[in-house]
Amino acid sequence: MSTTAQIGVTGLAVMGSNLARNFARNGYTVAVHNRTAARTHALVKDHGHEGDFIAAETAKDFVAALERPRRLVVMVKAGGPTDAVIEEFAPLLEPGDMIIDGGNAHFADTRRREAALREQGIHFVGAGISGGEEGALNGPSIMPGGPAESYDSLGPMLEKISAKAKDGAPCVTHVGPDGAGHFVKMVHNGIEYADMQLIGEAYQLLRDVAGYTPAQIAEIFRTWNTGRLDSYLIEITAEVLAHVDAATGKPFVDVVQDQAEQKGTGRWTVQIALDLGVPVSGIAEAVFARSLSGHSALRDASRGLAGPKPTALSAAEAGAFADRVEQALYASKIVSYTQGFHEITAATEEYDWNIDLGKVASIWRGGCIIRAAFLDRIRAAYDTRPDLPSLLSDDTFAQEIAAAQDDWREVLVAATRQGVPTPGFAAALAYYDALRAERLPAALTQGQRDYFGAHTYRRTDREGSFHTMWGQDRSEVEA
Repeated sequence: MSTTAQIGVTGLAVMGSNLARNFARNGYTVAVHNRTAARTHALVKDHGHEGDFIAAETAKDFVAALERPRRLVVMVKAGGPTDAVIEEFAPLLEPGDMIIDGGNAHFADTRRREAALREQGIHFVGAGISGGEEGALNGPSIMPGGPAESYDSLGPMLEKISAKAKDGAPCVTHVGPDGAGHFVKMVHNGIEYADMQLIGEAYQLLRDVAGYTPAQIAEIFRTWNTGRLDSYLIEITAEVLAHVDAATGKPFVDVVQDQAEQKGTGRWTVQIALDLGVPVSGIAEAVFARSLSGHSALRDASRGLAGPKPTALSAAEAGAFADRVEQALYASKIVSYTQGFHEITAATEEYDWNIDLGKVASIWRGGCIIRAAFLDRIRAAYDTRPDLPSLLSDDTFAQEIAAAQDDWREVLVAATRQGVPTPGFAAALAYYDALRAERLPAALTQGQRDYFGAHTYRRTDREGSFHTMWGQDRSEVEA
């Protein structure tokens, strides 16, 4: 087989097929391979007119079709299947070749694989790819990690197939070493969970407190999408809410079972945040909300629990309330991104990744699920102050939250009075209030820990660690 392909894709389910087609559409000759050869030939038959493909039935033929340095994109399920593909192809590769994992791998697996393949002289690139099936075909946001030198030859290709921001910048950058790319993709997905939960809470408030219909709420979301909340998720929310079920004539949202599923990246974001000691309470509440929605037996057993008596709003009151919900949604959204970027900062310090947060914000401006207009301002904030400790420390965002906070609080008061669950909004506000608090009850917590476990505490007036002799004369000793 001739060595003519600039890049190869193995694993031709929808994401892999669409990514291969994207490369071909952009002028690259693409070797394609799948465990089931029929799928390989079907891709070439159905989409061969879009560009140049080389169909390979065996791993050996696939590798032989690639020019040096070989660039082999793996698009299979995370975990064992990815390891199996690597074990199959790595012996066929030579030093300087690269394997690019475009799946939703756990970053710790990526670090392990990168270290092992480095011993063989093979470059392993863990690349987070966001945008779903449409993004893979028409331009995703791509978050590659791995050796910096691998980006020299791979980067231009990824930049060509990636989404482009409104200013024309490609939505891809070399994120950092080993697992950095997959870590950033994981946090992207965690923010996505939080964003979707906050939008869901806004919808429920507009429906259960303000009394709007799904169609009316769709129009409200369309209006919001013309302003500072302009984003892909707000856009598609309006489309979902406006959709009418053909079979029943009911709003589509009313015939869908209210049990949200998840694939695990949101949970990973929370689990790793706990390991790093980073508070991502908004993301955690979004994960728990999906979990709670799926516990149907628990929910059925709780239907009879007492709640407040709902009160109706006038049309004028409803309109004013909708404006307050927009403020609460925007402020909570800022907090979600703040928590996500804090987790990335903690990871880059822990693993010495040197991730540029401004570049992360920049590549999230197009192609990905959380793409939003205000990412331009997040990028600008980090470009101005690369050491920015928090988005809430940026003057512009701080001023916006200050302007929103009264409405934010009023929305939570209304939600509590009406019995509408808003864990995302509440967690975001609690995080904001905790950060700005002069003193936290953690001082009492430390006193309790010292009392029952002699865990010691630090004082505000002098250096050192101390313990009070609680069971004796309560004198203080230096630990």
